[in-house]
Amino acid sequence: MIPRAAKNFPPQILYPTKQRAHVRPRPLFSRTFSAASPQRIMELTGFGQDQLEVREAVAKICSNFPDEYWAKRDESGVYPHELHTALARDGWIGIALPEELGGAGLGISEATMMLQTISQSGAGIAGAQSIHANVYATQPVAKFATEDQQKRMLSRLISGEWKACFGVTEPSTGLETLKLRTQAVRDGGSYKISGQKIWISSAQVASKMILLARTTPLQDVTKPSEGLSLFFIDFDRQAPGLELKKIKKMGGRAVDANEVFFDNYRVPADTLIGEEGHGFKIVLHGMNAERCLLAGEALGLGYAALEKASKYAQERVVFGRPIGQNQGVQHPLAAAYMNLEAAKLATYHAARVYDFSGKDPSLSSHAVGVACNSAKYLAAEAAFTACERSLLAHGGMGYAQEYHVERYMRECFVPRIAPVSREMIMNYVAEKVLGLPRSY
Repeated sequence: MIPRAAKNFPPQILYPTKQRAHVRPRPLFSRTFSAASPQRIMELTGFGQDQLEVREAVAKICSNFPDEYWAKRDESGVYPHELHTALARDGWIGIALPEELGGAGLGISEATMMLQTISQSGAGIAGAQSIHANVYATQPVAKFATEDQQKRMLSRLISGEWKACFGVTEPSTGLETLKLRTQAVRDGGSYKISGQKIWISSAQVASKMILLARTTPLQDVTKPSEGLSLFFIDFDRQAPGLELKKIKKMGGRAVDANEVFFDNYRVPADTLIGEEGHGFKIVLHGMNAERCLLAGEALGLGYAALEKASKYAQERVVFGRPIGQNQGVQHPLAAAYMNLEAAKLATYHAARVYDFSGKDPSLSSHAVGVACNSAKYLAAEAAFTACERSLLAHGGMGYAQEYHVERYMRECFVPRIAPVSREMIMNYVAEKVLGLPRSY
């Protein structure tokens, strides 16, 4: 790791600039951006030096993993270990984790840029999701774990020796997180975990899980937000009391999704993060970060699709001229581009607000939640529009695997659905911002 001189925060968002010194992942790169694709359509004005260097360095790594690599992984369902290894080797897994643990000490703003760049390289949602949880799900651990726990739990994730998955969603509760049923019962110096989780990405390859479980029965708590606890546990698929069932899915098949069953699965008591019963408040710190990261991933997918479409529209000649000369092709793509650019501003504003929230007392949790949820919604919708219009611009060839836009189309549903649906975000904004009666 190479120490870097203090640099200004990017000035484009609404907060004062300040200076800091930190450590960057190696090696150093110039501002000049060079991606695998010869065409760059996203406007880079307003991004700071840190973000541009992240984009440059990660793009260089991703250039070794072209669309053809991801198409094969999508068909075979084989996990992209090579990308994870390459990113870990240069220090990127710990981009938003403390320097003293081997991380880069950067923010979610830079992590969002990293995941957008991975997605935009052609890796799509699958490529980004291969390291997604290692970035956002570790944020609560970095903030609320003891110093000893941080050293034990995070250093080997940063180095790439471990992979982590995130265990929150359950089949019987869905978005009702406060009604989770998976139990963690204290038994001497350990907890016994029993229950079921679903849609757990990377569980087939992970050696650790950040787990949210109930330590106090729901009927015994004063407030619904009480009684849940967060754990960082060994995820030993050979141990008694743990079973996995892989879910066959529509897209992003290079990264597995799973049902996970616990039956008195025993974990040490010192895997508890923070205080028992305070897990929901702790895990929120990671959930807002996840919304920013997934927004970045959606943006990357949308820009990648438009790059494919604009290139095809220039090269495809019908009736003696390129199809891109026709307004019927131009206008839908142009509108999709403007939607992406607007969502980009919302996304990096949200990431910026998140990064400043622990430093600026004027930034409320309400402001962070509204910004992060809004960004996720806007980016997901913009990406969907871009992918759909890109596929249609290709005509019949958009349905062919060799042009890759059909893979992008299948993957663009993920940010619309997860980790919270479009409808729940609109419910949140209607209630928390507009002051309308709760509808559910």
